[in-house]
Amino acid sequence: MLNNKYKMGVLALMVSAALTGCSLDGDDGAQGPQGAQGEQGASGADGQDASLGVNLEVVGRAVVGGVGAAEIVQYHAGTQTVYATNGESDTISVISIADVTSEALEAPTSSTNLTNTSIELPTEIDGVALAGLTSIAVFDDLLAVAIPADEKSDNGFVVFYSGLNDSAPVLLSSVEVGNLPDNVVFTPDGTKVLTANEGEPSDDYTIDPEGSISVINVADGVPADSATTLTFEGFNDSQADLEAMGMMFPNPSGRTINGVTIDTTVAMDLEPEYITATNDMAYVSLQENNGVAVVDLEAMTISIMGLGVKDWGDYQIDVQENGEVSFGQYDGLYGVYMPDTITKMEWNGATFLLTANEGDAREYIFDADDEAACLAAGGLEFDDGDCLAYTDEAKIEDLTAATNSELAMLQANGEADDLRVTTAMGDADGDGEFDAAYTYGARSFTIWDQNGQVVYDSGDDFERITASVHGAAFNNGDDENEGDSRSENKGPEPEAIAVGTIGSRTYAFIGLERMGGLFAYDVTNPYNVSFSAYAINRDLTEGLTVDDGIGDLAPESIVFVTAEQSPTGEPLLIVGNEVSGSVTLWQVTAN
Repeated sequence: MLNNKYKMGVLALMVSAALTGCSLDGDDGAQGPQGAQGEQGASGADGQDASLGVNLEVVGRAVVGGVGAAEIVQYHAGTQTVYATNGESDTISVISIADVTSEALEAPTSSTNLTNTSIELPTEIDGVALAGLTSIAVFDDLLAVAIPADEKSDNGFVVFYSGLNDSAPVLLSSVEVGNLPDNVVFTPDGTKVLTANEGEPSDDYTIDPEGSISVINVADGVPADSATTLTFEGFNDSQADLEAMGMMFPNPSGRTINGVTIDTTVAMDLEPEYITATNDMAYVSLQENNGVAVVDLEAMTISIMGLGVKDWGDYQIDVQENGEVSFGQYDGLYGVYMPDTITKMEWNGATFLLTANEGDAREYIFDADDEAACLAAGGLEFDDGDCLAYTDEAKIEDLTAATNSELAMLQANGEADDLRVTTAMGDADGDGEFDAAYTYGARSFTIWDQNGQVVYDSGDDFERITASVHGAAFNNGDDENEGDSRSENKGPEPEAIAVGTIGSRTYAFIGLERMGGLFAYDVTNPYNVSFSAYAINRDLTEGLTVDDGIGDLAPESIVFVTAEQSPTGEPLLIVGNEVSGSVTLWQVTAN
């Protein structure tokens, strides 16, 4: 083999020498004619376009009221009309956006170019007094409105209006559903209406209805007269198994309050929050319990996925309200995802779930004349005129740490002492000593596969990016400009999330309830996600409040409008901002 290599080397050397020698033999001859052109090679496959991100600009805005006036928004594409819940006046605000152009508003935090009318809602159905509306959904000619009963023990209703295609909604019918319907959606084909019935306890926790999911069939645009309501009673003996999946069950079970001994079942404790659905399946966030209910709409069965926790030792987090940016990494500190809004996307024929991981503590307060009456009634404490029936919230410094535990080391560090955490996790053996601390929410959005496995999490992006942009004004509250005022309590609180496709790219848009800003991520491939844009429509001048008209505060819901359905010819985001009472149109332009 070596001999062959040597022969090849000698041959190459001889050829090289011969070619070199040619330059020494007389003058070059005349150039010969050009040869025929060779055949063109085959074209290579098109490469995948890289995402260049998107640009967000405010092109439309309406202020429909004060705090609570704009929470859930929906869009009727046929008439280019936005419908928004108005919790302040207990009406539905109706906003035409047909005349909106691509021109950005010059003063988007204060100006408006949209007006609204209102739909009055019934105050009682079949003798049942109604509370304020919670959610709406739109499909073709129908508007569905979720309205709880005024009494905690009574079921709620979905009220239907028809006539949307003619811009003239009229009351059509009502259907009883479960207790406290908090979210209502249509399936994509419009053949079913689904409600997430939260079933929250009364203020003193002595009434605790079961959470449930109701399904109303719709045929030829006409809702059925009754709903099928699915309960969680089949999980009442499965709490230990669900806890092993990373779920939690905070409640005062075993205590006596106002003469009632609390005996909370799993079915009572689970509180469905928000729904996303295909035609065959529904996925329902169980926020306070850190899980997702999966509903087979053909078999009418429920399964549950626990979401586990996030290790804050792997990310940067600000846990101190000291008026400055002060990130750290903390072993022994975990985030409980506890998603609010949930949505979905398809990739390679599979469904993926996307969650905005807000977090939520339970706190129930009832009336008592004084501290003695509060304690005699079974309250935990009497503070500033309030009698605390139950809470699972504590500060890290208030937990009793097990010897040599992660929590003991975290407390020794001291930086996270005032961070709010739950007492429903971290004490696995129930001896009153905690091994670690579990804080509310994950300050992120997450993509999950259909097995409940994390495909992507935005990590610490929301805090790090807003801190880079706003400095110490980050982690603001949602009604007053006081920088770094939420670091010890769930941070920016991602609340709203929507998915939309622009050209060949798919984007997730996330709204931060406390900070007020919007994030955009390219999620075309859920295994290769990239940050695309951050925008905010808020004047962050220190000391100003919601009464000063400082812009859009507390985005609670987002609807993505395609370019084909948009009056501007470009995609839009319709955002309902609960605290500022504003509905805002953001035009989304691909860079």
